[in-house]
Order: sequence, then C-alpha cells, then structure tokens
Amino acid sequence: MHRLLVFHNNRLLDRQFLLADQKTYRLGRTEDNDIAAVWDGRISRHHATLVPSEQGVHFRLDDSASNPAFVDGEKVVDQLLKPGQSIVIGQTRFEVQQVTQSDSPASPVQQLPIDRQQLKLLRYEDADKRIEVLTSLPAVIRESGVERDLYVRLANLLLAGIQHAEGVAVVTLSQSGQKPIVLHQERRFEADGSIQPSSRLIRNTLDQQKTVLHVWDESSETDARYTQHAGFNWAFCTPFPDESTPVDRSPQAKPSTSRPALYITGRSPGEGAKTNQQRLHADIKFTEFIADIVGSLQRQRELERQQSGLRQFFSPPVLEALGKDLDTSLLEPRECDVTVLFCDLRGFSHHAEEQADNLTGLLERVSLALEVMTSQILRFGGVTGDFQGDAALGFWGWPISSKEAPLNACRAALAIREEFAKAHADPEHPLTDFETSIGIAHGRAVAGKIGTREQVKVTVFGPVVNLASRLEGMTRQLHVPILIDDKLDELIRNNNGGFEGRVRRLLHVLPYGMENSLVVSELVPSAAALPQLTDQHIADFEVGVEKFIAGNWAEAWRFLHSMPADDRAQDFLAMQITQHDRTAPADWDGIVRIRKKGG
Repeated sequence: MHRLLVFHNNRLLDRQFLLADQKTYRLGRTEDNDIAAVWDGRISRHHATLVPSEQGVHFRLDDSASNPAFVDGEKVVDQLLKPGQSIVIGQTRFEVQQVTQSDSPASPVQQLPIDRQQLKLLRYEDADKRIEVLTSLPAVIRESGVERDLYVRLANLLLAGIQHAEGVAVVTLSQSGQKPIVLHQERRFEADGSIQPSSRLIRNTLDQQKTVLHVWDESSETDARYTQHAGFNWAFCTPFPDESTPVDRSPQAKPSTSRPALYITGRSPGEGAKTNQQRLHADIKFTEFIADIVGSLQRQRELERQQSGLRQFFSPPVLEALGKDLDTSLLEPRECDVTVLFCDLRGFSHHAEEQADNLTGLLERVSLALEVMTSQILRFGGVTGDFQGDAALGFWGWPISSKEAPLNACRAALAIREEFAKAHADPEHPLTDFETSIGIAHGRAVAGKIGTREQVKVTVFGPVVNLASRLEGMTRQLHVPILIDDKLDELIRNNNGGFEGRVRRLLHVLPYGMENSLVVSELVPSAAALPQLTDQHIADFEVGVEKFIAGNWAEAWRFLHSMPADDRAQDFLAMQITQHDRTAPADWDGIVRIRKKGG
C-alpha cells in the first residue's frame, strides 16, 4: 500500500491519498476522479491512471491529457514510480510514499481539504430542518450546568441536524497524544455499539486547529481498532475554538491534548462522489457553526469567571489594562517599587472570646470589616493580597506603576479610618465596636501572580511587607490609628499641597526583629476632617519629638503636653519621659527599641 502526497507550487497540501494495491485510480481535475486535483488548471479533466502494486505505483498518461508529466525532469507516459519518487503535472507534484502495514488501517484513502471560503458560500439543501435544530441550541447551552451535560446535549443536537451521521462524540487525546479519549458519544441506534475514533484524525485536527475530513475506501480491509470498523466510510473532526491559547505549528510541537473536539462519522448514501462531498461540506459547515457558538460562549463564561475572580484583587483601572482577553502576562512576578498597606482589626481576640457562642455572627461582622478595607484599597487603585484572619493586605505600584501610587495607598488608609469612625459613631452599626490599625511602608519588593490561568492569586514579597506589618503592630503601643515609614513621610511633605492628609513625626524607633531604625510618622486626616488637631498642634508635637530624640526631655515634655486632651499620640513618649524622671539615660542615642512583636 502506498500514500500519495500532494505539493502545489512546492507547498504541501492538506490533501493526501492512500492507494490500495491492485486497484486502479483515476487522476484528473474534476470531482469525478478518484484523485481530484481541482486546484491546477494545467491538469486535464482525466489526465492519468495510477495502479499501485508491491513494486510501486504504475503511472500511465491518458491519451486525452493536454499537458505532459515529468519524472526527474524527463517526460514520461508510462512509468513505475518507486517510493520516494515524484511525478510533476503542471504546478502540482505527486510524491509516492511506502505505507507500512501497521500504519495502513488508520490511514484514510483521502484527507480532503476544507476551504473556509467555499464553506461560507455553500447553501444548505435542507436549511429549514437545520434551522429548526438550531433553535434548540440556546436551550442546550443555557440548561447545561456542567460540561458532561453540554456534551450529551450537543451530541444529540448534531445527530438531529446531520442526516447521515451515525455517531457523534466529543473527543480529545491522551497526554501522550497517541490515544483517543471519548468524553461522550451518542449513536443513532443504541444497538450499533460504540465509536472507535481515529487517533490520527483527532491529532491532525488538534494540531491544525481546523476541521479535518477523512474518507475511507469501502473496498479496503477494515480493522476493529478504527472508525471504519462500524461500517462508516467518512469521519470529520471539528475543534472548539480556543482563542486564549496560541497554537504551536512548528514541526516539533506536540498535539494540544487538553482541547476537546467534535467527532462525527457516518456512511454516505451512494449518490455520487460530488454529491456526497457537497453534503459532507454542508455538514461540516453546520458543525463548525455550532462549535463556534459554543466555543465563544464558553470563552465568554471563562472570561466572566476570570473577571469575577480578578475583581476581588484588582481595581477597575488594572482590569482595564489587562484587557478583555485578560493578558495575564502583565501579572508575571517582577521586582518593583511598591507601597504596602497592612490593615488589622484591634481587639479581635477579645471579641472572639466574648462571642464564642455566636461565631457565625462574628464571622459576618469580620467579613463586613474586611469588605470595608478591600473596597477602599480597590477604590484607590490598589491590589488586594491574601487575607490573614482578620487582616487585609493591599499594595500599589504593581502591575502598573504610578507616581500617585504611594499617595493613593495613604488615601485608602484615611478612607478606611473614616469608614470605621462613622461606624463607631453609630451604636446600631455592626462595626460600632471595631477599631482598625494600619501600617504603610514603601520600598522594593517582588510582586506577581501565583496560580493558574483560571484562578489567579497575587502576592508581594520583601522586607517592605514585613515593615508594614511591624508598623501596624506598633500603632497599638503608640496609640495612633495609622503609622507610615519615613519614605512616605517625605513623599507627602514634598507633595506641594496635592495630598488631602497630614503627617506628624512620632518617634525614632527600631522595630522588633529588624536591623535598621527609622523615624515613624502618623498619617493624620486633613484639618477639615479633624479640626480638633490643628496644624499648630502638629508643629508643636514635632518640636517635642526633636527634643526627645536630642535628649532634652524636659523641653520635650512641655511641647508634648500642649496637645488636645483626647490626643493619645503623646502617651508613649510621656511614659518614657516620666519613667526616667524627665532625664534621658546616659547612653541615650535617640532610638526607642521595641522589645516585642506587635508593639
């Protein structure tokens, strides 16, 4: 047995022919030939005959042929073509290949090319019946809760719409790309048994990402391992479109085994080769139409799931930057400047002990508190990282960098403080007895996604994250709601009035577990939002801090005690001064060392 490969203008065509020994094949330009070279006008209507044998393929030119045939540049009329030899007619070259016995049962006599443009122009002879079948497609998609349901309904719909189909299956290939996997199949008559699909047909379809049609020779021997065993003489396979995954078309590429495809097989009614081919092309057009609709809707559902999953992590501007196709390459981990916000609930352990008999109610309140935090993080363009119990992590500067990112982190912190202040003022509010503490730090980190295409989580790594956590913990000891590091303090002071909040330096401190000290500051609402703490109060407080760091504790005491009575930022320094009788220790270096984690 031999295979005939076809090259037109030195380009290998999708079409190939399997030639059984001792059978005569007619080669010509028209569809009534066994080997129809419709693409080449230099090939006559009936140009030649081919007769395969064990020695090769015997070629004989018809007397009616208007153009010669060439082998190795020489004109031939009657020639035995050995495996590896080619014969050229017009712009087409036919190459003979030997087919081993192990390959032959799975090989079609013809692999017919599918011309998408011709399919578009093709008119259905039974359009009314096909339209009637298509009217049920929306219900099939709508009522299919899981993939299994969808496959069952699609298979039955295709059997109803393709008159000569005897079997329909949803198929894919094993991980090795060798074994066909039937996800679901339906036979027109249950007693006919199961379909044994051709792995070669499925592989060609998934590799090329387009419909491939195989037509078998009815007179060739059959093998129980392949589709023709059931009496079928044609089969085609149509892939579901998957625009989200690029197709590697290189020779070394492996089949895309993860994608499903529709496998339809049956028997032609014997109305002539041309009529049968037109009917098959109409069936392919119908199947591709259904596959395109289902694939597009599945893609839309996937996008909606991804958008829904990403929406909890990213603000609308970030989602817009990712685009409708969710180009998650933008989310790949990389080192960048970030501003990290760590927000926790104060006194949560105490609440948990008090409400041990109503943990569900407590969980609902904690969820509401976390929603307040994350909504403000997203509102100001931040990214939400993993939740840690009753704490939320947000960060700015990734995946999109911005000069406003550090200030937006501070704006989010002030907004969170404001929301909890409103809840505290309302005795009926479920968060009335909750308070928050927030730490914000700015620096280098690695930020990026972790997970799969369907489920993406994001996180940030680096010392700046640890610093933000330490600052949040220190807010309890320093009696302020929001602490920021010295880098953010400088950014805000140099902002030339473009920022709504204020800052006041509190302390030169070495946080627990860290090697480098820093001056920490409180992030304070604007004078309009917190009028009881005036700009003069803040200026006096910072003079007191300078004198405290310099070791002039008596003068520091005087400035610190000029604060409003309900301002507790002075308490920590006042306690330090009082414990040492307003006199700095002899070894004082201006740095307060925090001795335990969490303040």
